[in-house]
Amino acid sequence: MAERKKLYEGKAKILYATEDPNVLVSYFKDDATAFNAQKRGTIVNKGKINNAVSTHLFQLLEAEGIPTHWLQSPNEREMWVKPVTIVPLEVVVRNLAAGSLCRQTGLGLGTALTPPLVEFYYKKDELGDPLLTRDRIRAMAIASDEIVHQLDTLARRINQILIDFFNGCSITLVDFKLEFGTLTDGTLVLADEISPDTCRLWNQNETDIARRVMDKDRFRQDLGDVESGYQQVLDRILAHTN
Repeated sequence: MAERKKLYEGKAKILYATEDPNVLVSYFKDDATAFNAQKRGTIVNKGKINNAVSTHLFQLLEAEGIPTHWLQSPNEREMWVKPVTIVPLEVVVRNLAAGSLCRQTGLGLGTALTPPLVEFYYKKDELGDPLLTRDRIRAMAIASDEIVHQLDTLARRINQILIDFFNGCSITLVDFKLEFGTLTDGTLVLADEISPDTCRLWNQNETDIARRVMDKDRFRQDLGDVESGYQQVLDRILAHTN
């Protein structure tokens, strides 16, 4: 894996090619962004923590029959992954009302959503990653009806697996974002990462609204102790896994 060519640098990771066309390297950075990169900063050791959290959760999902792009995590900052063609839709699953859903609908923070909401957002920074209806997805030819159905089905399965797992860690999975891609044979797989960057996670042992936050909302809302929130998530995952 000595020879690498940078293929893409995003807000949280850098993707490198290797001499093996079937293996890419995803390098996790400490950079933090919010509000479509209008707010920027650094979270110490975020890359290491997110890599470790994502590794454990990808392994959990693989064991439950969810296909992912994960191959292995050879060190603290890198994940080896299968090359995929990313579906340009962010899939957001919401179990409790929070964030933009509260702002846009007037639902109170923490309102239970039964069944969970599954939403699709267009991966297009210059448009502000807008929320799309299924009819708009069809009109824009972003993804076929079958792919959208698969995304919905996989997202709901992943949600239940993660809810059960995080409950075992005394963490509430409020909502989270998923990204998917297709392999060369057309198989749809989970890609990107699952971490405190992409999930809202609340400490079940804490009743204070601000102090219960264990995810990137600590950065978004200037709540402080961002690193400790991320580290607590990892520590609980490790304790529950072991």
